[in-house]
This record gives sequence, structure tokens and C-alpha cells, in this order.
Amino acid sequence: MTTNQQETATFGGGCFWCIEAVFDALRGVQSVESGYCGGHLENPRYEDICNGDTGHAEVVNITFDPNIMSYEKLLEVFFNIHDPTTLNAQGNDVGTQYRSVIFYHSPEQQALARQMIANLEMNQIYGRRAIVTEVSPAPHFYIAEPYHQEYFERNPQQSYCQYVVSPKFQKFRKQYAAQLKSSALGA
Repeated sequence: MTTNQQETATFGGGCFWCIEAVFDALRGVQSVESGYCGGHLENPRYEDICNGDTGHAEVVNITFDPNIMSYEKLLEVFFNIHDPTTLNAQGNDVGTQYRSVIFYHSPEQQALARQMIANLEMNQIYGRRAIVTEVSPAPHFYIAEPYHQEYFERNPQQSYCQYVVSPKFQKFRKQYAAQLKSSALGA
């Protein structure tokens, strides 16, 4: 069955190389672009973002077919692949550019994001640690430089990919095998 529906989701959960690899592998996801969102600098470059004072977060912009992959499932994956309880940090990546953030594109996405957070906290999925994920309206998305796109796929031997991205991707692959594109099953 072919559908023409498309929606956009925008998430930040640390380095965009990690989350791009995961979302790219999901059935129903049509494209994933790494980029920058949420700051005050127009047309930022990676070098601008690295210092942490632009207000931008490293994010992925996900285009998906909601008939195949729901926004709720994307949220579930998002909260499973990063730690939403650490403020402005994911592992050794520290700074506001690595914050946990959901930029919503509709009132429905906002409501679903807030409900997911409330449910996770009520069920103490992260113990007693509070979820610090920012939920904000989607501002302008700036696509990152071409060398950041599909980074993990093109650079699997790079040390950051081997020690950070790959373990996260392998854990995700086991947990979400039923939702993966066939191309991601053997990766």
C-alpha cells in the first residue's frame, strides 16, 4: 500500500550522528536530516554550534509516513535512545547544543510529547530522576553541512562511531527489530 502522507518530527538528544542513524533505520521514515534548531544565529555552521552559545541544539528533522510509523512510536524510540534526565549533556557530549529537546510541529505533537513525558515520570521509567526534555514549538530548521548527513553509515570506523554510535545503534536494533527497514536488519 502506497501512501502520500508525510509529517515532520524534530528531536534533539545529544550528537545528531547517534539519533540520525537510529531514525533512518525505521520503517515509515522517509528521510532524516541532521541540523540545528532553537537558537538565535541565522544560518549557523557546525563551528558556531560547538561553543554552545548560539542557543541551537543538534537535532534531526524526520519526515515520516504516520500510516506506517506513528509519532507516538517515534517518541518512544527517542526516549529509549538517549537519557532525557541529563541537562545539556549526553555522555561525554556536554553543552546546550546536546540538550534533550522535542520541537513540535502541531498541537497534537505537543500534547503527545507532554503525555509521553508524564507517563514516563508517573511510571518512574528513569527512577526518581526528572525528565528535563524541552518541549517547544518548532522554529526554523537549518540543515547541517553535507559531511554530517548519514555520518554513521559513511564513517563506521571513525572512533566516535565505534565507541558511541555503534553500541547505541546495536541496542536499538535488537529492541526495535520489528520496526526496522530490511536494509537495517543486517547492518
